[in-house]
Amino acid sequence: MAEVAAVRPGMSSRRAVAYLAITLTLLAATAVALDRWVWAPAMISTAQRVDFARRLPVPPLAPSHRDSRGRRVFDLRAQTGEHDFGSGPVRTEGYDGTYLGPTLRMTRGEQVVVHVRDDLPEATSVHWHGMRVPAAADGGPHQLIPPGRSWSASWRVDQPAATLWYHPHPHGATARQVYHGLAGLLIVDDPATTIPQLPHEYGVDDLPVIVQDKRFTDDGRLDDTSAPLAGIGLLGDTVVVNGVTGPYLPVVTRRVRLRLLNASNARTYDFGFTDGRRFALVGTDGGLLDAPADLRRIMLSPGERAELVVGVDPGQTTVLRSYPHPLGTGRLGDRFVGGDDTLDILQLRAAAILRPSPEPPRTLAPLPRATRAQAVRVREFSLNNDAINGQPMDMGRVDAAPVAGSTEIWRVVNDDGIPHNFHVHGVQFQVLTVSGAPPPPQLSGWKDTVYLPPDEPVELIMSFPRHPGPGLYMFHCHLLYHEDSGMMGQYAVTDPGADMNTQAGH
Repeated sequence: MAEVAAVRPGMSSRRAVAYLAITLTLLAATAVALDRWVWAPAMISTAQRVDFARRLPVPPLAPSHRDSRGRRVFDLRAQTGEHDFGSGPVRTEGYDGTYLGPTLRMTRGEQVVVHVRDDLPEATSVHWHGMRVPAAADGGPHQLIPPGRSWSASWRVDQPAATLWYHPHPHGATARQVYHGLAGLLIVDDPATTIPQLPHEYGVDDLPVIVQDKRFTDDGRLDDTSAPLAGIGLLGDTVVVNGVTGPYLPVVTRRVRLRLLNASNARTYDFGFTDGRRFALVGTDGGLLDAPADLRRIMLSPGERAELVVGVDPGQTTVLRSYPHPLGTGRLGDRFVGGDDTLDILQLRAAAILRPSPEPPRTLAPLPRATRAQAVRVREFSLNNDAINGQPMDMGRVDAAPVAGSTEIWRVVNDDGIPHNFHVHGVQFQVLTVSGAPPPPQLSGWKDTVYLPPDEPVELIMSFPRHPGPGLYMFHCHLLYHEDSGMMGQYAVTDPGADMNTQAGH
């Protein structure tokens, strides 16, 4: 910044004016330079600039078999490889392939086993994000798989139908491994709440839409450097959906179900359609809503999911876009954390003749409402400066010990002034309030991840299921740079009157 020249006593008025003119010119030049090199480049727009030339690939359903005990068994292998996002091969990682992984599909009531082999050059783990599992099967940083070794997780599926996902969770390396491709969808079916009127033919009218943002170096490699001035880690300038750039979806039915997953490291999206059409939100992180919500936009932070039912007419084309959206960090802050960006995501192309599809029913699935009176305890959590409640992650520390079968309220606040969200392992919760007000429709269902607007407390109510065996679960910011940097804690579900350290497995 130019230093303002002082007008000395005795200086002629003409000379003083000249000094002032020079100073103002320098200040203006500095402002122009800041706008050109810092302010303007911090905003990204790909609106109407994406050539939707590649058909949306659909992750295959993972094969499985029944073992002698009747359990459904899956096998996954984490591996390195090369993947073409659209401009040539790039070094990546994936499960059973070069990028992302197959969709695991299982049914409520089944006992499942997943065998995971690590063929990466480093340790990894696999976390079943949104799944209620025993702590020993959760796949957090305590269940690392060394290179060349295998690990098995087993649990009974006991939760409503939902769109979940899986990804690595090694402390300090999660962001890098997810960014390079280790992620996949996990779908739970529940015959008791099957809704035949909803699109349900996987890969035809029921589609996974895994959204990530990437940045590429000049020589085509994945660039995983953090965004300058943002403090949230990586923000990409290129959107990838199911592993490709510029995808289009051929639509052959009057309605299509999009299972949206924000699998980005740090970016929050505000999804809507370029022609302003409305859609029915039928499900969130933990399953179906009790009734469809009629929306035009939905915001998803990293890790969140939403199930949309979108209606189309024959021959129509529309684009799913992420619009600029306030993130609560102010006009200056929002610019540098992606809040001002406009990103074209996916084109929907309807065929000239479409198979009929019914409208979503007015009621979907029973959604018992948790009440404040059920809670036996309120816990306070503050996210600030790579720590929760002032303490960075410590693998040997237990931060909370809720009792199995109990219900608690967790009051969580972002005290940092930059974007954060909050994910809790092992449970689904309901949002009671956001800054003291009832939640909007998109936060009214079962959730496991929620955005935290700065300085606006969010109250979450959750019950802790009883599982066999001791162990620890994580809670953390799901902006992966923050998680890796220490904004994470852990809790142990205990039996009444039990010693916390014994129950945690220490």
